[in-house]
Amino acid sequence: MTTTLRPTGPDQYDADGVRSRSYEICVNSRPVGLLRLTVDPQYGPVTGRVTQLVVDEREQRRGRGAVAALAAEEVLRGWGCRRVEISVPAGAEAALGLAAGLGYQERSRSMIKELAGRPRLPDGSTDRAVTEEEFPAWRERGQPPLRQAMTDRGLPAEEAARRASEALDALLPDGASTTGVALRVLVHDGTDTGRIWVELERSPREDCDAYVYEVEVDEARRGLGHGRTLMLVAEREALAAGAHTLGLHVLTANTPALRLYSSLGYRVVEHHHCKALL
Repeated sequence: MTTTLRPTGPDQYDADGVRSRSYEICVNSRPVGLLRLTVDPQYGPVTGRVTQLVVDEREQRRGRGAVAALAAEEVLRGWGCRRVEISVPAGAEAALGLAAGLGYQERSRSMIKELAGRPRLPDGSTDRAVTEEEFPAWRERGQPPLRQAMTDRGLPAEEAARRASEALDALLPDGASTTGVALRVLVHDGTDTGRIWVELERSPREDCDAYVYEVEVDEARRGLGHGRTLMLVAEREALAAGAHTLGLHVLTANTPALRLYSSLGYRVVEHHHCKALL
């Protein structure tokens, strides 16, 4: 039997020019599933995404998904993509096994925690808002990691710098005074030790009410538990804003952060994988 992709329509382009297309997965011309591909809107035309890959239950475990995924890679190569990404829900063991078998590497995870009572900060620790005077320096510190994430996905350095700056401007248009966000500084025994950024109104994920965009502990103060305290600050801010769930994104290689979030009760809801298209 031959497994092929059959387009359900022409290429689609949204208002920002982002390209996408949907396909039926067919066996001898008989539809057995669905596939949808898109160019990653954040990282430009060099990164493609498999946004949907579904095989009918009666056709599963016959290699249909693997063949469809390989065919998807060929389509994306034709689009000029040099990298493909896919996100797999936690617990989808078959999909995780398929991704691993096709050479995808896990890059990061999305985690969520259901919030309960307001946590107490450790003795000697308190927090305050980032001031308008402090904001430019805080914003500049946040640029390199964001630029690096974009260059890792194939964007030229100059384009990555432009997009990183635009992304922060869009999320924080009024700087430290932007409504619906919490930019907090952790103070321990009178000394600033770190900062945290929590989105309280416009979470990028539909499955959580609030979202941690950035956690930073000063290098000289790391390993002393301040990262845990910053996360407690984030939970306090989210609860005060009426949120019931708090989400975040963490790189798989950041083992200390994964251990910290797990110990605080965060659970993995999605695994994010990537693969170079050679």
